[in-house]
Amino acid sequence: MFRRRGGDLEVFLAHPGGPFFRNKDLGAWSIPKGEIDPGEDLFRAAIREFEEEIGEAPAGNFLSLGEVVQKGGKVVHAWAFEGDREEGRPIRSNAFTIELPPGSGRLRSFPEVDRAGFFPLAEARRKIHPAQEAFLDRLAELLGRGA
Repeated sequence: MFRRRGGDLEVFLAHPGGPFFRNKDLGAWSIPKGEIDPGEDLFRAAIREFEEEIGEAPAGNFLSLGEVVQKGGKVVHAWAFEGDREEGRPIRSNAFTIELPPGSGRLRSFPEVDRAGFFPLAEARRKIHPAQEAFLDRLAELLGRGA
């Protein structure tokens, strides 16, 4: 999701929940994304994942931003849409369960996304997962703002 504020482009990023990302900021944020179900259409998966991680259905005219391959080999496909949401409004993310501490037999649940918000493009470049920065470049180019 992106918006325009005072002539500036801002993008909506999500911070992953759970203990591994608790104290990570720069390079840890992401577009709302997730796993594709077997046989699922990529675009439909993107819509579903946004809704599962943010708690709102995305809507609007969608722009394809293509795909990137992250360091670990994960392929991420992305679409952008113009939208807005009230600052400070809480997200409603689905949860995941892990054994913590490892080997303890105790299962703990954490939200997949613990916070999300809009960031000006320059700040988003510092916060987003490095491989996903290409999505910001492509969005800026599509909107005629240069990279």
